[in-house]
Amino acid sequence: MASLASERNWLFNPAIMKKVQQCRRLIQMEFGVKVHLTEEALVEQLASYAGKSRSDTLSRTWGELQEAVPELADVLVQNEATSKRSYRGQAVPDAETSASTPPSDEPPAQPRKSKVIYRGRVVG
Repeated sequence: MASLASERNWLFNPAIMKKVQQCRRLIQMEFGVKVHLTEEALVEQLASYAGKSRSDTLSRTWGELQEAVPELADVLVQNEATSKRSYRGQAVPDAETSASTPPSDEPPAQPRKSKVIYRGRVVG
């Protein structure tokens, strides 16, 4: 807990805290989600909701907050670099890389040689 407090000493500045509270209030109004100050992923949540938001006020406030606290950009860059997509504990390749490289091991699809009958009718 002590390390979390030392990482978030920027929250003790009243001007910055006012901007954080304004972001939290706007997020709750638009998305209906309460963002707590004690959460470890506070910065990531604020950034993701500011990116999804239709509100210019939230985007502008988040930009002002990032300008006031340059450490926020460092936290976001570190988390993006370390966060990998996983499914049931296995790493999942990014959609961009899998879509750009076609699988070369699979043979091309060939038409069926037998009839497929579904509910008494020939299909496909």
